[in-house]
Amino acid sequence: MDTNSLEQIRERSQSFLQDRFGMFIHWGLYAIPSRGEWVRSLEKMTLEDYQVYFDEFNPIEYDPRSWAKAAKNAGMKYAVLTAKHHDGFCLFDSELTDYKSTNTKASRDLVREFIDAFRAEGLKVGLYYSLLDWHHPDYPAYEDKFHPMRDNPEFKREKSQISRYVDYMHGQVRELLTNYGKIDIMFFDFAYEEMIGETWKSTELTKMIRSLQPHIIINSRLESSGEETGSIYTKEPTFYSGDYASPEQMIPPGGVMNENGESIPWEANITLNNNWGYVASDRTYKSAKTIIRKLVECVSKNGNLLLNVGPDAKGKIPQESLTILTEVGEWLSRNGESIYGCGDASLPKPEWGRYTRNGDRLYAHVFEECIGAINMPELAGHVKHGRLLSDGSEVSVFRPWNTTMYPNDAFVSLDKPEHHTYPLPDKRDTVIQLTLKK
Repeated sequence: MDTNSLEQIRERSQSFLQDRFGMFIHWGLYAIPSRGEWVRSLEKMTLEDYQVYFDEFNPIEYDPRSWAKAAKNAGMKYAVLTAKHHDGFCLFDSELTDYKSTNTKASRDLVREFIDAFRAEGLKVGLYYSLLDWHHPDYPAYEDKFHPMRDNPEFKREKSQISRYVDYMHGQVRELLTNYGKIDIMFFDFAYEEMIGETWKSTELTKMIRSLQPHIIINSRLESSGEETGSIYTKEPTFYSGDYASPEQMIPPGGVMNENGESIPWEANITLNNNWGYVASDRTYKSAKTIIRKLVECVSKNGNLLLNVGPDAKGKIPQESLTILTEVGEWLSRNGESIYGCGDASLPKPEWGRYTRNGDRLYAHVFEECIGAINMPELAGHVKHGRLLSDGSEVSVFRPWNTTMYPNDAFVSLDKPEHHTYPLPDKRDTVIQLTLKK
């Protein structure tokens, strides 16, 4: 009997959970209308309406080497590219369709270039593949929940037709996992209503994926969407439950647990502004401080952060995104030890920020300035010494005169012990490394 135990899931995901931070890249024809990757569905565009973008697609400034350098400089350890999104357009040279980048003015296999560039920078690579396909003639259209032609009875299709699409989908996944060398992550998107689980022949698909690349990890969306959970959250995950949960546009309040209360691998999928695909008018970017703190939050709950960028129609990542990523990378270059390989500290969340931990190293991420020394509840007698992570300078672990009512707590000062009030060296996140006694 095929199984997918928590032990197997954790074993496959071990390296993934060390990396903690990755880049999501949503890019395709929809960068040209610049109204998001759902534009064809939301505006109920016909194939003819959308064809103009295929005819125009020519990203003359596409340089995945610059993308890879930006990801590496941001402190990211892996990247996931949309090889095929819901519109069915392929960024790779598939033998199963003409609807691909090599047939546009670009005349390039954009996935191959992406993989080569990111591998050259020492980054792991993942491919996003949409289970939906609004271009394929056998994918359900009329009365489907999302299809652009959902209200057009001329697009009514026999239920049996989907089997031809599923064969096509399996064939394209095989191409991606056969023709491009080692792939670290397979990111499917997404299952809904009747379009779920064995509708995609998910057991057969998962067996094929594991046979081609046994090391690969798969997300949970063969049987879930961004708003639903799937069996990976249960006591008995299905064979095709995936290796990690992928909550979207939120960080779960308590991390991600299964029905037994056990932590399972997970990754928050978050946009840098308000859209996945390029939208020229969207200037609502999250600050570097917000990204740093949300990365810390994910790690403190045993999760990863996959942060999205949406390159424009010419293939350039917006400068606003690059500026933010550069600042995040600068912080990680000095504080990455508190992120990579770290996880839940098994301590209550402190009032001033969060903890992450790796073995006997406890990292206090201080977001707020304190009145007096920084209180570390329940750590009295457990701290060997403390250092400011960014520069290695010593911090004082001591007992202030006014803390006799808190004998179980440790107290830390970044200045001389008698000076209890001080500005934080890094207002985004000052990290104190505490070495605990064994």
